[in-house]
Amino acid sequence: MSYKNDLIKQICDVGRECGIKNFTPGYSGNISARYENGMLITVSGSANGYLTKEDIVYAGFDGVSKEEGKKPSSEKFLHSAIYQMRGDIDFIIHVHPPYLSSFASSNRDLMAPIMAENVFYFGGIPLAEYALPSSMELVNNTVKYFNEYDAVLMANHGFVIGSKTLKDAYLKLELAESYAQVVLNTEILGGANLLSDEQTRAILDLRKK
Repeated sequence: MSYKNDLIKQICDVGRECGIKNFTPGYSGNISARYENGMLITVSGSANGYLTKEDIVYAGFDGVSKEEGKKPSSEKFLHSAIYQMRGDIDFIIHVHPPYLSSFASSNRDLMAPIMAENVFYFGGIPLAEYALPSSMELVNNTVKYFNEYDAVLMANHGFVIGSKTLKDAYLKLELAESYAQVVLNTEILGGANLLSDEQTRAILDLRKK
């Protein structure tokens, strides 16, 4: 299997997993992989839960399709901007999981240090200010957070995460969605017990070991 075909298979497989977990209902969301001088990205109007190789297109970082008859996702500029900013990111998942999207639509971030695992893997999940989907304003509002974070909530929209591998991006998506559910549950139970600054620093120090 060629490298390109392997990337396409990875995208399709992860898309189906996202569909099974209801992270990407209907036509929502898009997935991409860095490839050559651009990216392999889901086509406009595709459904991540039902992807085939025909639903993936090779596009340049300028957003222009390199395959006749295939139109890249409308969020292509979000993906390309992240790739161009972060050379260590090779895969991006943008989806609309119910719990994460609920926080995004309530204009609430997930920065509070509530669970050790999430502090360790994310540091925090900030909230990008709302902008029209597929607009350059949305790109600018969101990408700036990738200077420090690998995952961002998008107000009244959804969630985007980047990583070196697609498996890592997907597993952290699972972790983030579960975290959002836990945070909501703590509010039902009267409020979360936040980790102290000292406890948070100790967790972050584990990253260096």
